Amino acid sequence: MEATCFVCGAKDTERVCLKCVKDGKETFVCVRCLPVLIHGGH
Repeated sequence: MEATCFVCGAKDTERVCLKCVKDGKETFVCVRCLPVLIHGGH
């Protein structure tokens, strides 16, 4: 199974992707988008 970041669409062949839960469904977020989710956009 190929993991794809739900924020930017990057595939796990491009970046490290981490499994997460959003709206009750398992999905993936890449390490580049994770800080924005944690700290919010500035």
